[in-house]
Amino acid sequence: MTNMQSEMTRQPEQEHDDEIDLLELLKTLWQGKWLIMACTVLAAAIAVGVALSMPNIYQSRVLLAPAESESGGGLAALAGQMGGLASLAGVSLGDGKASKSDIAVEIGKSRQFVTSFIRRHQLEVALLASTGWDKQSGQLTLDTDLYDPRRKQWVREVKPGESVEPTDWELYKAFSEMMALDKDKKSGLVTLSLDFYSPVLTKQWADWFVQDLNQAVRERDQIEARKNIDYLHKQQAQTALASMQNVFSQLIEQQTKTLMLAEVQQEYAFRTIDPAVIPEEKLKPKRALIAALGTIAGGFAGILLVLVRQQWRTRRGSGGTVQEQANPSVGA
Repeated sequence: MTNMQSEMTRQPEQEHDDEIDLLELLKTLWQGKWLIMACTVLAAAIAVGVALSMPNIYQSRVLLAPAESESGGGLAALAGQMGGLASLAGVSLGDGKASKSDIAVEIGKSRQFVTSFIRRHQLEVALLASTGWDKQSGQLTLDTDLYDPRRKQWVREVKPGESVEPTDWELYKAFSEMMALDKDKKSGLVTLSLDFYSPVLTKQWADWFVQDLNQAVRERDQIEARKNIDYLHKQQAQTALASMQNVFSQLIEQQTKTLMLAEVQQEYAFRTIDPAVIPEEKLKPKRALIAALGTIAGGFAGILLVLVRQQWRTRRGSGGTVQEQANPSVGA
């Protein structure tokens, strides 16, 4: 009975202590309201300044469909039927595991293709020396500490032994950060997206990229088909078996069709479903979100400073009281 009474007595006391702690906390925050407000306003001003100083980034997107879906049926069937004989003859018709579009996507992501694309269209300065885009003049703003537009010369500071001119790796890394080339596994459609300061250049680069990618895959297949045809003609001339002569003739016909298709079809690897357009709205930065998060962070920082200051004052006061109790003669 006594234990129950003591527990019932402790519960109101604990609730009373919690109320006191909450009131003390609110009182402390109210006393430090000016510090909290100052931190909030300062953080909001910094966040707004940072958000306004960040350049706009625009995105241009292209939706592509594999071109092989229209014209690859007959050739793919022939390749499947004669794949074994072709391998015996020393010619590769593909095993069906990687389609032309899969190979084209990987080519588009490769360092060799990306660097050749940048060099061909002279995008080095825009990629590595630009800091924004002037909407009125329609020109990129350049960092003159990196590139001198008057002398058309790179002037950036580099470590001893490094090249002042941008290397292929630097160009590939910079372009890969702004480019995304992905294939949807269900639909088979491929999406190309490019993010850059200039909406005009973003659209233009996307068009160039699709054209060059189709051209790269076309040239690759043309070279391979010509090599296969030359090899098959040599093997056909060396055999006297009628059955093998027929096999070589069909393989040569298949490779000739591939070569003709590559020479005629402009959209060889991909057909454009939704072409790139000049974006009218920026992709980022989200300035309102940056300002809001900065303001909230400033408020929390102000609250933390007030609580730390109060804790420091409490410890300092309790330390002085203990010292007075230990030396009563000082107070006398």
